[in-house]
Amino acid sequence: MSKKAISGEVQMFGMSTDAIREQYMNSITAKFSGLEMVVAGILSDCQEMLPAGDNAVGKQLNIAKFILFEMMDAKRENVSKFIGESV
Repeated sequence: MSKKAISGEVQMFGMSTDAIREQYMNSITAKFSGLEMVVAGILSDCQEMLPAGDNAVGKQLNIAKFILFEMMDAKRENVSKFIGESV
């Protein structure tokens, strides 16, 4: 992946998409409860950040959306590439 692409990812998500896959999508929560619970946790974190005016909220929301889009793509391809997800 190019340096420019990684820079764009970091600007949008606060980390690379590879890091999102590793830290979120391959997490213990994902393995035992599914990606839906990972997304729910991210959204809960956002709710707690809102009153504090934390600028990271937008990045966390983008991470949640990225994971959802990855799940949707896998379902479209009829491939269960995520643990805990049925197609």
